[in-house]
Amino acid sequence: MLSLRHLRLKWRMVLILGVIAILQTGMLGHFAIRYLDSVLDEQIGQQAMRVALAIAASPDVIHAVEAKDSEFLQPLSYKLAHSAEARFVVFGDKDGIRLAHPFPHMIGKSMADDDGDTNAPALLQGKPYISKALGSIGWSMRGKAPVFNAEGTDVIGIVSVGYMLDTVDRIVSNHRLTMFFAIGGAFLFSVFTAVWFASHFKRAIFNLEPEQIGRMYQERNATLETVREGIVAINHHGIVTTFNHAAIKTLELPEDGSYIGKHIQSVLPDSGMLDVLVQGQPQYDQEIWLHNHLLIANRIPLIQGDQITGVVSSFRLKNEVDLVSRKLTRIKQYAESLRSQSHEYNNKLHTIAGLIQIDAKDEALAVIGQETSSHQAFIQQLMEVTSDSILAGCLLGKYNRAKELGLELVIDQGSQMSALPDALPREQLVSILGNLIDNALEATLSHQGKGGTVTVILSDFGKELIFEVEDQGPGISADEQDKIFTRGYSTKSQSPQNIQGHGIGLDLVKSLTEHLGGLITVESIASHSENGGSRFTLYLPKHFTQNNHNNKTTKHKEV
Repeated sequence: MLSLRHLRLKWRMVLILGVIAILQTGMLGHFAIRYLDSVLDEQIGQQAMRVALAIAASPDVIHAVEAKDSEFLQPLSYKLAHSAEARFVVFGDKDGIRLAHPFPHMIGKSMADDDGDTNAPALLQGKPYISKALGSIGWSMRGKAPVFNAEGTDVIGIVSVGYMLDTVDRIVSNHRLTMFFAIGGAFLFSVFTAVWFASHFKRAIFNLEPEQIGRMYQERNATLETVREGIVAINHHGIVTTFNHAAIKTLELPEDGSYIGKHIQSVLPDSGMLDVLVQGQPQYDQEIWLHNHLLIANRIPLIQGDQITGVVSSFRLKNEVDLVSRKLTRIKQYAESLRSQSHEYNNKLHTIAGLIQIDAKDEALAVIGQETSSHQAFIQQLMEVTSDSILAGCLLGKYNRAKELGLELVIDQGSQMSALPDALPREQLVSILGNLIDNALEATLSHQGKGGTVTVILSDFGKELIFEVEDQGPGISADEQDKIFTRGYSTKSQSPQNIQGHGIGLDLVKSLTEHLGGLITVESIASHSENGGSRFTLYLPKHFTQNNHNNKTTKHKEV
């Protein structure tokens, strides 16, 4: 047998509402019919008793019953039954013997023969009463009244007035048919109502079935608890509807607290989600200071039709995002370094192979010696400048990159960076320095062409570590110096194909520098350099600790 779960929601609602309508109208109809039947019986009985009392009080009837005058009473019973619209009027003496009856052959017989009614209340107690019994002419509702003598002291007989119940049955049957029509109408109305409501309801739930919604709800909960990003959602009243475990953990909130159902202002007063709820504008990759944590947050309004129904916010700790970005940058730098070296050495090998093939061995040896001496000289200089292998590897990679571009990367002869603090994150330093050198190489190549030079100056004198990168580009104006570190801003050609991916490196440089508690400056050196260009200077504290950034940053809502 097909279960309800295998039916679509529309047909489930049609079936359920139809059955409910049938049960309700059926039960109400059954009660109404039974009540109607009882009321009609009571009304007919009361009418029969009233007629019987009226007849029993007639002087002619009293005289005839006392004289047991059946010849007078028989035609009178017909006349009275006709005038009262009763089925019969029966007269009896004080012993219950019939004096008049619709069937003349029943005269002289006991009134108790056919229905077992002894008429005791009327004959012995002198009280009128109502009875329902199966008599000689069928089921009837009877009203019986005692007949008193002229003085009213003694019971001398009885009058029985009856109404047949087939009239009641006909009335009840008519009402029963009406009730069946009402049940059918209620069922049809329920069906149409169920179809309309189900269609409207299905549109509201995107034509999904209840089982699909339940499955999606479970998947949604599992997804929210699986992702590492904190997720918080509110409805149009600002009430929290979603608060996953990652959000609790990220914000270091009590894990045993109940946040769903509370207003967002009582949970996270500075979340900014209410602003999005009012304005309806999404916010992407915003740096916010929330609950003593620096986060990267996205806030998206939920819009249904023209109404904003809520806001969803996802966020992660900024240092986690920066860590991923730095790792990717470092991998990219290593890949570029390897590609540069591979490309450069392939060119050299092809040249050497050609010289050998034309039997120019001396020239081949000279090229080998020149390449080896140049590369070895740079490596030797790096070893003298710094003992940090990661910093040296970064500079060597950029040296090879410069060679590939036809440029030269020069380490100033007076540079010295003997020892870096152990607490200084090397990947962050490499990311900063690598971005600065890459920008310098691009600026020099676009302005000078091949043959240009990028100079790097390293100094660890004093209380700070100083890194300077000078290029031979077009220089940076004073107005651009204020904008150069803004995310998305670029001094490169503003055609769509050129701006994509630009304006991010220097923003990352500034963010990492601030995180390390340092300072980055830029100046144009075109006025005192024949080749023009710009100089980026990075200052980092020698006594670096992980709290440098926190000590220098003022807590605020949006940064």
